[in-house]
Amino acid sequence: MTEVQKDINEKMRAILIDWLVDVHAKFKLVPETLFMTVNLIDRYLSLNSVPRQKLQLVGVSSMLIASKYEEIYPPEVKDFAYVCDKAYTTSEILDMEGKILCALAFKLTHTSSLRFLERYALVAQLDERSYNLTRYLIELALVEYAMQKHAHSILACAAIYLVNKLHKRDSSNEAMIKYSKYQETQIRGCAKELCFLLQNAPKASLQAVRRKFSSSKFLEVAKIQLEAV
Repeated sequence: MTEVQKDINEKMRAILIDWLVDVHAKFKLVPETLFMTVNLIDRYLSLNSVPRQKLQLVGVSSMLIASKYEEIYPPEVKDFAYVCDKAYTTSEILDMEGKILCALAFKLTHTSSLRFLERYALVAQLDERSYNLTRYLIELALVEYAMQKHAHSILACAAIYLVNKLHKRDSSNEAMIKYSKYQETQIRGCAKELCFLLQNAPKASLQAVRRKFSSSKFLEVAKIQLEAV
């Protein structure tokens, strides 16, 4: 993205993803829709230069595509026009949808850190609160462009590794090594970056993910006090 985009920077992307987290919650979409939306945005931005005035349009059009792919009852185009405060017409959203699909050659199937996390969480036998905390970590990572350098499987492993460390549980059990194929040395760096995001989340300027995981639905894991864990 940084090589292709001339009018968009990492901060603008972060603001867009932060806003889309709220839109995703407003429409009550399934978790994978958010991860697919970010995947589509990043892939499109790596291929086509976009003026900053159209960045939000790329975002809602990507969520429209992801919703059609993942949801049983996806929101309508007019719903996405409404959440943009009608900054774009339904025709503009549909036109951008077509551009994204063509740019990606209709190759929409992808993996995500969420899918790896779901599998690894079963292997690691995480309880509900720990699982929600790992979900919080990988969604914090969605907002940060620098975290996209990590493979999805490593992000999932690192989230579990960090949560186990925080709770002083065995973070390198044989089952996790067997199923993930990663050694502790391979995920420690990513885990440190996730820990930095977690520590700085309360004072970050973008609060959508933290607000989401502060709700009772996610057992208020975003309110965790690291020194008290």
